[in-house]
Amino acid sequence: MTTDTIDLTVMYAAHDAFRRDLERLAKAAVDGTASTPQVRAGWDNFKHQLHIHHTAEDSDLWPRVERGAAGRPRDVALLAAMEAEHAGLGALLTAVDTALRDRSAELPACVHALAAALDDHLTHEEDSALPLVQEVLTPADWGAFTGKIREAQGLRGAALFVPWIVDGAPAADRARFLGALPPPVRVLNRLFWEAGYRRRGLWQV
Repeated sequence: MTTDTIDLTVMYAAHDAFRRDLERLAKAAVDGTASTPQVRAGWDNFKHQLHIHHTAEDSDLWPRVERGAAGRPRDVALLAAMEAEHAGLGALLTAVDTALRDRSAELPACVHALAAALDDHLTHEEDSALPLVQEVLTPADWGAFTGKIREAQGLRGAALFVPWIVDGAPAADRARFLGALPPPVRVLNRLFWEAGYRRRGLWQV
């Protein structure tokens, strides 16, 4: 058991961004703007960010936590549930893709089903899995995991990820997230990345 505190700021901020994007897609589905290039680009980015996030958790984070929780069947079962919930989202993502492609009247219902399932998963993770992360991992373990995400993103990916997280975030949340980043990243975001993100126009209709 570790007594060192892990900074989960970026993890919680990513969860908030996933929820926010699905709220935007739900609104677009009702407004009839879901087929616009800006909404489609926002949806594609959402899927990309979710894929990186969940792939890194399944391949690196949960195995680390499982090693730390060895001999504790309830905790090991929790981690298996995390992976199963990730897998279960696949069909819901596909349903939204199909409804978008076909411009189906079922799109609002499909988005609602995905949003409900993802929120249930994120809440389960926040209430149960992240406290376990705090209990059994060290900051070095966490740094190794977040390093996997940075490697998957690359510099070009980071230039999208950072301003995506703070897009529309309340001032306090924005400050908290940016404050958790290295100073050079904050400078790059302020000077270049946010302007580039705004030019993409994700979700802007």
